[in-house]
Amino acid sequence: MSSFSLNATVRNQFVTGMKAIEIKGISKSYGKVKALDSISLDVASGEIFGLIGPDGAGKTTLFRIMTTLMLPDEGSGTVCGLDIVKDYSAIRRIIGYMPGRFSLYQDLSVKENLDYFATLFGTTVDANYGTIKEIYSQIEPFADRRAGKLSGGMKQKLALCCALVHRPSVLFLDEPTTGVDAVSRTDFWNMLSRIKASGVTIFVSTPYMDEAARCDRLALIRDGGIIGTGTPDEIVSEFPFGLLAVRGERMYPLLKELRRMKGVVSCFSFGDLHHLAYDPTVTDRERILAGLSDIGFGDCSVRDISPCIEDCFMWLSSRSAADRTAEA
Repeated sequence: MSSFSLNATVRNQFVTGMKAIEIKGISKSYGKVKALDSISLDVASGEIFGLIGPDGAGKTTLFRIMTTLMLPDEGSGTVCGLDIVKDYSAIRRIIGYMPGRFSLYQDLSVKENLDYFATLFGTTVDANYGTIKEIYSQIEPFADRRAGKLSGGMKQKLALCCALVHRPSVLFLDEPTTGVDAVSRTDFWNMLSRIKASGVTIFVSTPYMDEAARCDRLALIRDGGIIGTGTPDEIVSEFPFGLLAVRGERMYPLLKELRRMKGVVSCFSFGDLHHLAYDPTVTDRERILAGLSDIGFGDCSVRDISPCIEDCFMWLSSRSAADRTAEA
């Protein structure tokens, strides 16, 4: 059966709402370092699912396992109903994988890279040109340029074309926007939305919390463990504290004083602001502002704000760390 025929069969079997990816209790260690600790989650067919976490959280390890490049120490997983260990050959024919580091052939031209990857999957660029046309048309004027001479955004588009040229059913994107400019990041996510509309399931990892809102559902990962899952709105709605944005002339001394205040749960720097989470049964905005004035920070501005994914990530990370300490 050809790659295209297999992919079409898979799409017919996995309609929107069914599980395109299932991960159950997957663990992986490198020596004494536990990169993944009993990860379990599922991705519905036809959605953009984001794995959100900082560098070293375990995102790349999980992607390598799910794309059959690495074996787990424990646990199991399926992609479109195919076992990641037993059915690795079939899985490789129906997925697209874009690793975090640019991994195409630097000395080959744009066209040569694309032709090569199409050939690997038993197809041609012409046969599937409609699949990549919207993306490829942006770099086609540079078809004869070596891949190593492309800009970051153009490399990104070429890598995505190579991952899509065989019409995959599931697309794995490991930190695809790392190292590219803000405009290219926005353009890339707009492309993902259009790819999703064509019926492709997208599993994407990123360290950028602002990209989380572009996903249908999320899993937040820290130190090899999942600390939260749900839609962006669901995760934000679970934030249990009041949240303030605080600004003053002496930001670092201000940060230290805010963390000492009664009722303050946490306080972190966010750009030119401090985000302060507080227990509303203990304190409020007026008490915090008055307390700051009493200790010589009368120039501060304090306002109520709504939490973002990053605020929730910081809270869930702290809670997870506290739970591990209690268990120890």
